[in-house]
Amino acid sequence: MNINTTRRHFLRDSSLGIGSLALTSLLNDRLLADADDGPLSPKKPHLPAKARSVIYLHMAGAPSCVDLFDYKPKLNELSGQPCPESFYKGQQFAFIKGVPKLLGTPHAFAKYGQSGQELSALLPHLGSVADDIAVVRSCYTDQFNHAPAQLFLHTGSPRLGRPGMGSWVSYGLGSENKNLPSFVVLVSSPIAPDGGSSLWGSGFLPTIHQGVPLRSQGEPVLFLNNPDGMSNDQRRESLDTLNTLNKIHLDKVGDPEIQTRIQQFEMAYKMQSSVPEVMDISRETKNVQDMYGAKPGQRSYANNCLLARRLVQSGVRFVQLYHWGWDHHGDSKNNDIRYGLADRCQEIDRASAALVNDLKSLGLLESTLIVWGGEFGRTPMNEERNGSKWLGRDHNQTAFTVWMAGGGVKPGMSLGSTDELGYHAVEDRVHVHDLQATILHLLGLNHEKLTYRFQGRDYRLTDVHGEVVKKLLA
Repeated sequence: MNINTTRRHFLRDSSLGIGSLALTSLLNDRLLADADDGPLSPKKPHLPAKARSVIYLHMAGAPSCVDLFDYKPKLNELSGQPCPESFYKGQQFAFIKGVPKLLGTPHAFAKYGQSGQELSALLPHLGSVADDIAVVRSCYTDQFNHAPAQLFLHTGSPRLGRPGMGSWVSYGLGSENKNLPSFVVLVSSPIAPDGGSSLWGSGFLPTIHQGVPLRSQGEPVLFLNNPDGMSNDQRRESLDTLNTLNKIHLDKVGDPEIQTRIQQFEMAYKMQSSVPEVMDISRETKNVQDMYGAKPGQRSYANNCLLARRLVQSGVRFVQLYHWGWDHHGDSKNNDIRYGLADRCQEIDRASAALVNDLKSLGLLESTLIVWGGEFGRTPMNEERNGSKWLGRDHNQTAFTVWMAGGGVKPGMSLGSTDELGYHAVEDRVHVHDLQATILHLLGLNHEKLTYRFQGRDYRLTDVHGEVVKKLLA
């Protein structure tokens, strides 16, 4: 032995492989601790759960809350006048320059249900379930541009690389159906959200927990079917051989990602039969399809809402639905809050209400948490970009609305309020991390205990922030 050899070099280069043996042992122990009976197996919640699954309806682009949920008579009264400096001084804007003018809503509002929820006339079907939903008008975020704000909402960080909320739920609770992924993603519009696939990535968690995109048009999952000329028996035989090789490699190096790869291959094989069945909405009665406004074979928000119900009914833990088109800056007719906003509401109103009613009729609403909202709000001022005559609103991080239903949420309630112009959340403010903590709480997960050690520190969805919004709990 060289007298200059250090203890570190000895452990690394020893013929006994002491260092490698110790590392392999630690990795295998960690793998078993993380996996239990595998990353897909149900795990014990931290506390009694009200919800077993989540359907998160994300309106990418950020809906205008003062035109849909947060009626402000004072804003209508002052419409066209310069915005008071005290409201916008020191605020960040994406496009507004100079002194903006206030802009009242061009849409009527009405009160719905025994709870008297005040909603836009653009959402009459949602008004019909007003007593089943909780409207939170005082949400706010740290981000004012789309991609960072979407990342912050869904992963807890405005930067790339963190696990999505559905991945955290999958990691914390596992799946109730071993033939389907625990986290499924549905994109109903041709344009994907600004945050892209990072919104449903698994980050540093085992990749078995990443969101699996399913399609309501064409093949549900690309490249899932057997290649031409390969039978199911041949696929099974080749998969068994590949799994044997992977297990040999796992025993040798102890890398947890190898175990994940084995389970991903098995899941893909099982999905060949389970996914086409659950994705076939033509199996639903015509009455149910009409209730949603769904049409089999098309890509639409209505189809995806019905698919979301079928998925949670089949045991999928977290369904994330993205619907783009809510970025109404007022630089064209399609982006005008009189026309474009009305078009988007027509696309989502019937199906959103149908989802609530359908889950309720099946006895699933109590165990399914529905969340609807965007990544931030819109300003109560007219953007008037480049002198545009169309009506539009800039990004607003200081106030936006989210509505929730089922899964242990108090129905028919309104929480929080904004100032008289609908610009800032001022009462019962709910930060994005508070919303995340509340969703996890309803699933029986303590957001402070749901952690994963990565690069020497424990990470969690809510970082070092977040409080459960107890006023929302039934």
